[in-house]
Amino acid sequence: MERLKHRTDFRAAAAATRAPGKAFVLLARRRADQGAVRVGYTVSRQVGNAVERNRARRRLRELMRLASAGSLHCGHDYVLVGRRAALNSPFGDMAKELVAALTRVHTAELQGTGGAGKPPLHEAGAPNFTPPKPRRNPEPQGPPRSADAEH
Repeated sequence: MERLKHRTDFRAAAAATRAPGKAFVLLARRRADQGAVRVGYTVSRQVGNAVERNRARRRLRELMRLASAGSLHCGHDYVLVGRRAALNSPFGDMAKELVAALTRVHTAELQGTGGAGKPPLHEAGAPNFTPPKPRRNPEPQGPPRSADAEH
């Protein structure tokens, strides 16, 4: 099992199939190659301070280490996004939740559902985009004109 280290890998997994749970959200993406399983972990600041985030990340790493026996498929990237509940949930419940999430992800993949392959809602520089016209300043520039100044 390898680690995901690059932002592009995390972003690619974020666009793929997801399985939300109480303690974490599992993101899974099938790669084109059949290489080793790659796993990434992320816990945002909303979960807590650095000590709490690291504790949640350690618990998520241990979950994936124990689950690596048979439920992870080769050629896939997995990202576990930790939630606040990952700090206090019983470890056994989290393990059951991970197995259920992995099952949901892989069955969705077989059925062809999930977030993979969906086009973005908006694209930069879309052809039917027209920039707004600049506003005209109703006030004239320069000194005021008088009626007798014209010849």
